[in-house]
Amino acid sequence: MSMSACRGVRLLISRFYSRTFPGNKLLSAMEAFTKDGVVPDVIDTVPNKMLTVKYGIDEIKPGVVRTPTQVKNQPIVEWEAESGAFYSLIMNDPDAPSRKNPKFGEWHHWLVTNIPGNSVSSGDVMSEYVGAGPPNGTGLHRYVFLLFKQQGKQDFPGLNKITNHSSNGRPKWKVREFVNKYNLGSPIAGNFFQAEYDSYCEELYKQLKD
Repeated sequence: MSMSACRGVRLLISRFYSRTFPGNKLLSAMEAFTKDGVVPDVIDTVPNKMLTVKYGIDEIKPGVVRTPTQVKNQPIVEWEAESGAFYSLIMNDPDAPSRKNPKFGEWHHWLVTNIPGNSVSSGDVMSEYVGAGPPNGTGLHRYVFLLFKQQGKQDFPGLNKITNHSSNGRPKWKVREFVNKYNLGSPIAGNFFQAEYDSYCEELYKQLKD
């Protein structure tokens, strides 16, 4: 069989599997959690489902690179929710101030608890959203979204609210510690992007000092 014929057969097989087993695309996308070290740096296992995360019309796929300017506004986050269920949504950066020296990681960006169904706007905003703000010269940072199913609507004793004009309480905010404290189990869905410094970061730094 010629080389061109072999390539043709491989292409047909690939198309067959992608149509017959569409879940393979999800498996491939979620492999980025391991490839880029989110597992084990932030969580222990890859989530079974991918969170839909959209900045405007830009839908994030695991591991993609975006600029801080592109992700400065709170995204739309969606998932298939169970009827009557409540969820917690977390966004963290494990690479503060850099992936080589994460002494301030995880740096906490967003937390919404007691989300009924998939209505993020109806949940309790405990940490207001702040976008990516990696320091200049520190390379790519990973910004990780994780969704946890709660056992029901619950209290979070000891959890203080954080505004988007404050960095207090954001450094060294560990997903594992939060999850263990409030018995949230393993994440049921996740996503993440990567970003490095651009000029918007200076604007964000000023905002967090207000």
